[in-house]
Amino acid sequence: LVRMKFLQLLSRKPGKLEMLFQIPFCQKQFPYMCLATSACLYSKKKKVNSYEQVDQEKYKNLVYSVTSYKTSAQTPETIFEEDNLLYGPPDKHRPPVKAETKAPKNWVPLINPNKRIPLLNSDSNLPMKIALQKQKMPSVTRILQQTISPQQAFYLERWKQKMILELGKDGFAEYTKNLFLQGELFHAALESIFLSEEMATKEQREDITISGYLSSVQHVLKDISEVKALESAVQHEALQYLGLVDCVAKYRGQLCVIDWKTSEKPKPSLKNTFDNPLQVAAYIGAINHDANYDFQVSCGLIVVAYKNGSPAHPHFMDPNLCSQYWNKWLLRLEEYMDRN
Repeated sequence: LVRMKFLQLLSRKPGKLEMLFQIPFCQKQFPYMCLATSACLYSKKKKVNSYEQVDQEKYKNLVYSVTSYKTSAQTPETIFEEDNLLYGPPDKHRPPVKAETKAPKNWVPLINPNKRIPLLNSDSNLPMKIALQKQKMPSVTRILQQTISPQQAFYLERWKQKMILELGKDGFAEYTKNLFLQGELFHAALESIFLSEEMATKEQREDITISGYLSSVQHVLKDISEVKALESAVQHEALQYLGLVDCVAKYRGQLCVIDWKTSEKPKPSLKNTFDNPLQVAAYIGAINHDANYDFQVSCGLIVVAYKNGSPAHPHFMDPNLCSQYWNKWLLRLEEYMDRN
């Protein structure tokens, strides 16, 4: 209001301009205002800049602090403080609540507490080889195939359709047949190696179908000793399922159920083997509850051999890991039993 009256006074009585510019008046009542206002007299079209009317002496520190930075002087701490004042404290990110681990209804321990292990066994050097008998019990392979997750089923079906598109139905059938044949020949070659404790026969080494797989597992075979079972049938007498174990032997001093797998693609980690760990855990539990076997197993080993001869990936499963997969296997077994 004072400024407006001052401007009106200047415009109406220009003759008194000298009086207003007297030093005492300017210093005491309107310091620094006279020059800014007098400029407006000679340029009426120029708009008044309100920032020029601010007491710059009073706020010079604030002006300097703002204009002296080319970029924002804010730090993460000041930003959080401002956000806290404007919007309240931020909600902390909470990871999704994991569903409670489902426990099997009919839980049976992996290790059989009632099994008696003889102190001496004269036949311990001869690997067991029990033939698989046809029974009403479902096999481990069948149970796993019929209880795969929707996601696994989707990817498996997509892979199948892709292969059929490339090879045709007959070509895909031939491809699948050859995979099974390679697996059978590879297992037969390993069996002959363990029984004779020598390298594979010359014919097996020169067989293009499996020569790459045999080369792939050479570094693993050096760590295997005391073979106790080969291609031997097992059954869980309490849970009523059966299977065919590839091998039971010591791997680096630990007695394991060993599962030999062939692959054209690398599988460097255990998760790449899909349901194979559940299969191994199922076999371990079956051996421990099968009266035909006078020993118990607490570890597993999945060996993935490659056709191109590159070093196989051995995936060792310690007792803790085997117990985890045993519980998952029991859930899959329950799911199968509920469906059938």
